[in-house]
Amino acid sequence: MEREAPFVEGPGVHRLVVPEGRGVVGRCRDFVREVLRGCGWLDDADDEGQAIAEDVLLMASEIVTNAALHAGGPREVVVLADGPWLRVEVLDASAAPPVLYPSVASRPGGHGLRVVQRLAAAWGSEPRAGGKAVWFEVSRPALESRP
Repeated sequence: MEREAPFVEGPGVHRLVVPEGRGVVGRCRDFVREVLRGCGWLDDADDEGQAIAEDVLLMASEIVTNAALHAGGPREVVVLADGPWLRVEVLDASAAPPVLYPSVASRPGGHGLRVVQRLAAAWGSEPRAGGKAVWFEVSRPALESRP
């Protein structure tokens, strides 16, 4: 299910301007983890909720890594927390869209977007001023299944 981002500024928008340097993937993943915690996605998470949170962190790491390897590095990470939906965007300075390579199990690397494609409810890229945003969306597990 593909949705447009419901807003770009306001409540539920969390931004990290990414500083250059070593450890960028870990810093961005830590930022997303803190947003998940702050939005209650990690509070009393059952197995399904924990798995979704881990998937979000993996996908965020993958698109940050792609920006670092192929687009001059990430400039900003934006997390949009909209009720049961979460959208993570990684902005970079390259206008070139990401490339979904054919899956070759014996080849190292090149599998990150395939991981995102499998785990996300929706994903894509869109032009932004001076570059692009690569994004993915997931939905929160149903709350009615929790005690």
